[in-house]
Amino acid sequence: MNYVILDLEWNQSSRPENEIKEIPFEIIEIGAVKLNKNKEMTGEFSELIHPHIYKEMHSYTGKLVHLKMKELEKGGEFADVAARFLEWCGEDVMFCTWGPQDLTELQRNMVYYGMKPLANGPLQFLDIQKLFSIAYEDRKSRRSLEYAIDYLQIEKDVPFHRAFSDAYYTARVLRGFPDPAIEKNVSFDMYVTPRTRKEEIHIVFDDYAKYISREFTDKQEALLDREVCSTKCYYCHRNIKRKIKWFTPNGKHFYSVSYCDKHGYMKGKIRIRHADNGNVYVVKTLKFIDEEKAMEIRERQERARQIRKIKRKRGK
Repeated sequence: MNYVILDLEWNQSSRPENEIKEIPFEIIEIGAVKLNKNKEMTGEFSELIHPHIYKEMHSYTGKLVHLKMKELEKGGEFADVAARFLEWCGEDVMFCTWGPQDLTELQRNMVYYGMKPLANGPLQFLDIQKLFSIAYEDRKSRRSLEYAIDYLQIEKDVPFHRAFSDAYYTARVLRGFPDPAIEKNVSFDMYVTPRTRKEEIHIVFDDYAKYISREFTDKQEALLDREVCSTKCYYCHRNIKRKIKWFTPNGKHFYSVSYCDKHGYMKGKIRIRHADNGNVYVVKTLKFIDEEKAMEIRERQERARQIRKIKRKRGK
């Protein structure tokens, strides 16, 4: 297996009313580094792309990447550059990015130009930004690439904020992780969602479990699904009783607490995500917590209940 560490630069509309829904970000540069299974660098890729959708450089993009439209006019056509990139990647590849967005935007651009997406379902990859937090910080924070380079005292021998240079630095962070087992913490790009129940994602990490559902027409349909709402102990593999039923403090995230006789309190969290076609899918995480955190969720449920009562009274 090879690692392909990818970074993209893209442009967008300067005016929201001129944004094209199918492709809000037009890729203008692809940069990548290839590592073999021993993390040795075996290849480089860097090409500019001639834009056809957003022909005026967004002010933020221009300042960040230091590119001008005259330079991009010499770039290749997106479909040609993307085809060369995929051929360069080869087969049996693990994509790696700094943050979760690049693979979604790459596939969105590919489909817009009549190409097939990278996978027929969720695409497994390594989010090096997330892995940095797991390896060195609190697992939740998300730092900039330059912060990570400074933290690890890696020499800054090329400028930041161009596709190839950011891919190069991301590769250096990946190569420096002290424990290779960190790569078990994979992420999933959801540009293509599961189509059937059999294709849904069930995965257990060191301290939590994740479930990614197939698509539903709306939130109400999703929350009526038995698998979506189930709270199964990911160690015992049996359904456990909920102590706090599913509730939402904000209409977007839903929480529950269940109790396993062997492993204790388990927090459930459901996030409703929107697919490009207007449907929704669910990302559910289950994680064991202590009694104190379980009581905090109980208090949060009570606050949400009181807020609903106040809103109902005002509605009258």
